[in-house]
Amino acid sequence: MKQADIDEGTQEGLSSDERAELVQLRREKRTLEMEIEILKRASAYFARENVLPK
Repeated sequence: MKQADIDEGTQEGLSSDERAELVQLRREKRTLEMEIEILKRASAYFARENVLPK
């Protein structure tokens, strides 16, 4: 009942659509953070490989 009242706009809170969007955005954020970490490590690896004499 409470969620239905929120969805109808009679009570304050996150609607079902907003809640679903929030879940999706949090999932995308975690994915992007992992991708950034992988790219940082790859950059450090290749930078180190190019600096050291062979």
